[in-house]
Amino acid sequence: MKVESPWTDLLLLGLISGALVFFWTSPALIPLKILIVLFHELSHALMTIATGGEVVSMTISADQGGEVLSRGGNRFLTLSAGYLGSLLFGCVLYLLARGSRRDALWSATLAVILGLTALIFTRNLFGFGFSLGAAIALGALARWGGASANDLVLKTVGLASMLYVPADIVSDTLTRAHLRSDARMLAEEFGGMTQLWGLLWLLVAVATIGITLYLGWRRPAHGALPSAASGS
Repeated sequence: MKVESPWTDLLLLGLISGALVFFWTSPALIPLKILIVLFHELSHALMTIATGGEVVSMTISADQGGEVLSRGGNRFLTLSAGYLGSLLFGCVLYLLARGSRRDALWSATLAVILGLTALIFTRNLFGFGFSLGAAIALGALARWGGASANDLVLKTVGLASMLYVPADIVSDTLTRAHLRSDARMLAEEFGGMTQLWGLLWLLVAVATIGITLYLGWRRPAHGALPSAASGS
């Protein structure tokens, strides 16, 4: 059995994060960014349904944009679910990869989620093709990829979400507050300013990321040997 120390995992965390930051503007990372946008829109859709609403359509575009048209549901929670929901996807994926030996199972689970998203929610050709393609790729990874490959992919997706979401909040709600973002619609419908909602989301996002990294550091890495308890 492979044994991982917290320091080994911390080094891997730093290497993945460094690579993501260094290559952030590279076209090679566009599919990863679109996947996070898909998480964003899926979070809107799931919150709509969870609060009694109906999803009319969900679209994902190649320029890293997306939209969910819905009827009913709790508008406040639905609008708030996008950025924070996509961040939650990333945090959960990272923690699952960090503390479980079942990386292939989690890759397969994510593949099923994306496949169902394609079939149930997406209404444009690109969104359908991307969701289904990502589902097939993750399914193949789960079936034929080794434990290390599944672990690396899950951690990369999770960390990318943790990096992307705060940057996206700053870009969409603070530096470009004129955009018709979730925060702007929230301000129009419930009061306050776009920047206020953006700042609140940013604070929640940073706190969530901090808690996630702390939990990931505290829990044993998968494959780590448990420490022996001292006896009298």
